[in-house]
Amino acid sequence: MADSDKTLSLATLQRMPGYLRYLKQREAEGAEYISSVGLAEAMQENPSVVKKDLSMAVVSEGKPKVGYFIPDLIRDIESFMGYDNEKDAVLVGAGKLGQALLGYSGFEKYGLNILAGFDVDPALIGSEVHGKRILPFKDLAETVKKLGVKMAVLTLPASQAQKVADAVVDAGVRAIWNFCPVTLNLPDTVAVKNENMAASLAVLSAKLKEILKKEENN
Repeated sequence: MADSDKTLSLATLQRMPGYLRYLKQREAEGAEYISSVGLAEAMQENPSVVKKDLSMAVVSEGKPKVGYFIPDLIRDIESFMGYDNEKDAVLVGAGKLGQALLGYSGFEKYGLNILAGFDVDPALIGSEVHGKRILPFKDLAETVKKLGVKMAVLTLPASQAQKVADAVVDAGVRAIWNFCPVTLNLPDTVAVKNENMAASLAVLSAKLKEILKKEENN
């Protein structure tokens, strides 16, 4: 694990899953070793950035002129990111987006286990979505406390988001993955990751515009 006095940036955390995906792909292809330079080239990243990122997470020693043993590198990054310590979570808002997330099996690879969904719609309550039971929202606080759940995924309309976020925090949740189109006002003792789809689309559109402009100038 990285030394406690090292400064960990958000950018480093955001790059790590990409490294992990590529390393697992190379492992599946039969590759055994990779250098930080080779990883940087594959990720189209500055080698010094990748080297610094790995220094935060990697315990294993790389071999001169060979690089890191890929299985060890994967293990170190997964441990650093906490993927080897499965996190139970609940999902609140079992609409179309919520149902899609309930059906995404890839979360398990990253240590996230969504136990159940919660909703207020009588047509959904008591049903199962991708093997996950949809429970009434009124039972949320009791369930979170009983199971010791510390993470919640919110997929709600903006008008309901703050009220629900307050409720799950009061129940003991300390991390919220927020897919609601609103900024939540929560205490510093709660970790929040906002998925801003509009911002992501804006970035993608800007990149597309830049690519098309370059093509026109060639």
